[in-house]
Amino acid sequence: MQLELYKNKTWMHEINPSFKLLAMVLLFISVLFIHNINVMLNLTTLLLLVYLLMTGQTYKLKLLLLIPFVFLFFTSAISMVLFGKGNTTWLEFGLINVSEESFYRGIHLGLRSLAFAFCGLIFALTTQPVYLFYSLMQQWKLPPKYAYSFMAGIRLLPLILEEFLTLRKALIVRGVEQRGGLLNKVYFYSIPLLSQSIRRAHRIAVAMEAKRFSNQKNRTYYYELGYSRMDLWFILLILLMIALSLYLGISLPYVPVTDVRFSG
Repeated sequence: MQLELYKNKTWMHEINPSFKLLAMVLLFISVLFIHNINVMLNLTTLLLLVYLLMTGQTYKLKLLLLIPFVFLFFTSAISMVLFGKGNTTWLEFGLINVSEESFYRGIHLGLRSLAFAFCGLIFALTTQPVYLFYSLMQQWKLPPKYAYSFMAGIRLLPLILEEFLTLRKALIVRGVEQRGGLLNKVYFYSIPLLSQSIRRAHRIAVAMEAKRFSNQKNRTYYYELGYSRMDLWFILLILLMIALSLYLGISLPYVPVTDVRFSG
């Protein structure tokens, strides 16, 4: 699955992973301080275009990954629309109080959730975990024992899932799946999975020690990662998206609301 996921590479795959992580974190923080719904709509739309055009995956996979986040948009928006505060009431029924302020605030909250989702998807679909941790060790001087621990943990997740599915089929064949309550099911699954994980972790530790893995700072790496002009293009792309969103949101607003925060 990992090989298929990163088979179609774009220029965003060539960006230094740790630099991309830092840029995405700063973009996350920037989104938190955007309270203009017009600016947020523009930025979310631009992030969607980057996600659809520059991640290198098939459109079927991209649209499939969007389904849970579209659901998140509606749930986060509706909760704020129906139960938010506001002065200009549109609909009031029991605990439900839909106002103009709560409506725009709910849409803004949903757009912010989508912006976070697009940032995460762009990073996940264009960054290989192995390269990320190698970059963290080389550029950010992350201790190798932590980096290799995370890499080993990520590698083990598909194996644990495969063991879980195999164990589930075995329990169904033996008729154990239909007996007992939740606690019994937790017992039947947790003990074998935990014991297998401990054995596998021990074998990995022994293998790494046999291959002379250590925590020394002066070490060699199989992958040598550095900075390139792609990093510059990436930060320019982010700055351009933010600037264009601000300019269009202020100069050509879609709705006459510049701040969705409720002032009472």
